[in-house]
Amino acid sequence: MMLWIQNPSEVVTCHAMQAKKGKDMQDIGRMTGVEILIQDDKILAIAPRVDLEAAYDLAQAEVLDAKGHSVLPGFIDSHTHLVWGGERAEEFSWRLSGMDYMEIMNRGGGIAASVEKTRAASKEELIKAANERLDSMLRMGVTTVEAKSGYGLNLETERKQLRVVEELNQIHAVDLVSTYMAAHAIPKGIGKEDYISSIIEELAEIRKTTNAEFFDVFCEKNVFELADTKKLLDAAAGHGFSLKLHADEIVSLGGAELAVSMKATSADHLLQVTEDGVRALAEGDTIATLLPGTAFSLQTDYAPARRLIENGCALALASDLNPGSCHSESIPLIIALACLQMSMTIEEVITALTINAAAAVNRLDTIGSLAVGKQADLILLDAPSYFQLIYHLGVNSVKTVVKKGKVVYQRDY
Repeated sequence: MMLWIQNPSEVVTCHAMQAKKGKDMQDIGRMTGVEILIQDDKILAIAPRVDLEAAYDLAQAEVLDAKGHSVLPGFIDSHTHLVWGGERAEEFSWRLSGMDYMEIMNRGGGIAASVEKTRAASKEELIKAANERLDSMLRMGVTTVEAKSGYGLNLETERKQLRVVEELNQIHAVDLVSTYMAAHAIPKGIGKEDYISSIIEELAEIRKTTNAEFFDVFCEKNVFELADTKKLLDAAAGHGFSLKLHADEIVSLGGAELAVSMKATSADHLLQVTEDGVRALAEGDTIATLLPGTAFSLQTDYAPARRLIENGCALALASDLNPGSCHSESIPLIIALACLQMSMTIEEVITALTINAAAAVNRLDTIGSLAVGKQADLILLDAPSYFQLIYHLGVNSVKTVVKKGKVVYQRDY
């Protein structure tokens, strides 16, 4: 099958051979006067029409008219907690009334509530709920999603979450990248050291029986301290997992520095990252993934995006979709917060949601940019310029989504 995207007002390629750092994040590879030819699931050519007509037999090509539309790579949401049971809406009202986290926990809220409901939910119930979330994400131009476990805190339920991700990957248009995150919290009824030992003992089983690529740890004071985190990451790396890390979110423990020293793919949150952490991220290859939706939801200060960029770090942005601290998959919200609250330019934001987000899930070679030979994941905006993404605040500007060379979503208004 051949798909020919004609007449786009612009093509934003975001092309790069590696994650973009610092000032290079401003370069999004904007082109005009070109069209896109897709063969099956790969981009065959990006060139002026006259060149395409001279080089290819286009008689049987399906045409997608992009007149008046900006074309960009599909967005990549590189940090989510996609699969969980139940909801915690009432808990949000408690938080708005002024309750702190411990008060909410004592009333039966917090992560323990999600663990209880996820353990009780059937696999089919979890698939249905997560599938609906993916539908919403697809409509906002998201074509690849990282999905963590972490609401089981026992082998049976963690594996159930990971199998839900695996099955969704087979039935949904959005591609899923699976992360094992048993080290999300310490469950009731077991000491921390015993729980860490159980996670390590189960790594081989998880690696053997699931498609989990990444291992993630919530590195935080009174949860998994720096030494605990290093022990867990060392063990996971020994079993072939790529590494991620919730780092320096509430208290600065040196999580960013640890992530870089362990060659983690990404260090996420980073609200409290130190100058040493910024320096380490700039010098290393670990992606700094910022989650402004969580800071917004929790009414806290934002991660220092400008300081990270100006010091030469590679930034990604993600939703942190979860049932507690950020119950939102909204990419328009993330874009608005990144620009208006973290002082990122719209070009830096686009880079952070495409090529750098691809690096954050080890997919640089296949997605995150529009280039010959790469997977044909792209979106058409309902405007001629990518500036619409920030100009029309909080509104979904995605008109059409192409995934692996096929139109999988098209808004009819």
